[in-house]
Order: sequence, then C-alpha cells, then structure tokens
Amino acid sequence: MNQMLPVTPASDYDTIRAAIRYLSETGPDLADMAGFAAALGLSERQLVALFRRWCGLSPKSFAQAVALNHAKSLLMQRESVLDTTYAVGLSSTSRLHDLFVTHEAMPPGIFRAGGAGLDMVWGAAPSPFGMAVVTATDYGLSGLGFADADMTVQAAFEDLANRWPNARFTRNDARVAPLIAHAFDPARWSAEHPVRVVLIGTDFEVQVWETLLTIPVGGATTYQSVAEHIGRPKAARAVGAAVGKNPISFVVPCHRVVGSSGGLTGYHWGLPRKRAILGWEAGVVASGK
Repeated sequence: MNQMLPVTPASDYDTIRAAIRYLSETGPDLADMAGFAAALGLSERQLVALFRRWCGLSPKSFAQAVALNHAKSLLMQRESVLDTTYAVGLSSTSRLHDLFVTHEAMPPGIFRAGGAGLDMVWGAAPSPFGMAVVTATDYGLSGLGFADADMTVQAAFEDLANRWPNARFTRNDARVAPLIAHAFDPARWSAEHPVRVVLIGTDFEVQVWETLLTIPVGGATTYQSVAEHIGRPKAARAVGAAVGKNPISFVVPCHRVVGSSGGLTGYHWGLPRKRAILGWEAGVVASGK
C-alpha cells in the first residue's frame, strides 16, 4: 500500500494559485465560491479548509485582504506609512522585518565585478508560494525567487544567477532547505535567530531595499514614499526600478509597495503570487503569530 504524502502549505499552492486568479478577476463580493470549488474538484467546505490551512483566512477574507480598496485604506490610515513603522518600533503587533532579518551590503567592488571570486550555493525547496529557489553565500541569502508551471527551477535559478555572471555557483538543495524553511515559518521569526541576507547592488538600490525592510507585515507603502524617505523625492521611477530588481523576494518585502493610488502594481514573480503573499501575511497578522 502506498503511503500518502502529507498535505502541506507548499503542496496546496497550485490549487491556491488557481483560486487567486479567479478571486482577482471577480472580487470577493461577486465570487461564486460553490461553483468555483466544484470546478477545482472540491466542495465549498474543502476550499475554505484549504485556505485556512494555507493562510488562516477564508477565501473571501483573503480576497478582501488584498483588494484594491484594502491597499488604498492602508495608505489613507496614516500620513506616512514609513514614519508610523518607525514610531511603533518593536512594540508593534505587526511584526517588522527588522525583527527577524539581519543584513549586510557586500563591498561595491564585488558588485562591479559581477561577483567575481564569490562562491555561492543554490538550491530549491517547497514554500507556501510554490517551489522557492535560493542562492546563498557564507554570509546568508543572496537571492530568493520562485518556480512554477511558468518557470522551471533551472530558469528561476538562472534569473537570479544572471545578476552575478562571474560568481561560481554549486547546487546543494540540502544546504539551502533550512534557509528556506526558516524564512517562511513565522513561528521561527526572532531577533535571536534571524534570517541573514546579503544585499548586493548599487548604493541607491541597497538604500531602497533597506527601506523596504522597515515596512511591517500587513502594511504597505508607495514608490513615492520610499523616494522621499531616502532623500530623493523626484526619484520615484528609479525607486520602482530598484524595487523590481530586488533579488531577495519575500524576505525583502518588495510585494508591500503599491502604486500611488493604492493599486497592486506588477511583481517580478507574478501578480497572483504578490496577492498570495499579501493574503498569507494578513493571515499571519490575524493569527498573532
């Protein structure tokens, strides 16, 4: 008798991805959840259980969490999202990424040389958002992306590795698996056991990425707000380009940056995945993890 593989948040993601596409097109108020569940081969109760297992929210609550009006309300609640982030500090119920991430910027010479002389390991392991693909140095994560039906693991790796054409890469799934597990497990997020990341980019890009690390889970900001924070108020477009080049998805939360109207703008790893991450984080905040 074959032993069934355990159901995990990672193995749920393919179904979740289809559900996100549907909810994104119809919105929470117009969704025919019973009909959609049937199209997936599930009962409505099973679909609700799937979402609760994956992110702690019902499908409609998930859709509401990432709807356009929700993003707008996040930005209208406060004059400056970033200023509020700094003000709440470590006492905030919304966990700040600075609580569980420590980082360092690699010397600019390594960046200019395309990673020449730098040894990196890479590999893949399941995550709540599909197969995660990681590159890492001895200092910590240097890249994090995703593979799915639209992008193979090899293609996702090459997308990350192309940033450092002169670095040496060795695949080792066993070595990167604990890094991936740590990054996606809220119960393990702590200052005592941080996720260590290495930011490799221009001074401007690193400034932008460091600013992203201050946005709390469940929060949002705009490209303009980031530009103002780094003292470059006329550089919102350049900030957008830097956000798009963020090499460490999810951990450096570029998914929390929205358009000036509050709209969910593009995401390197796909807008459905951006919605997935925001909804998953809403579940983390709601559960108080």
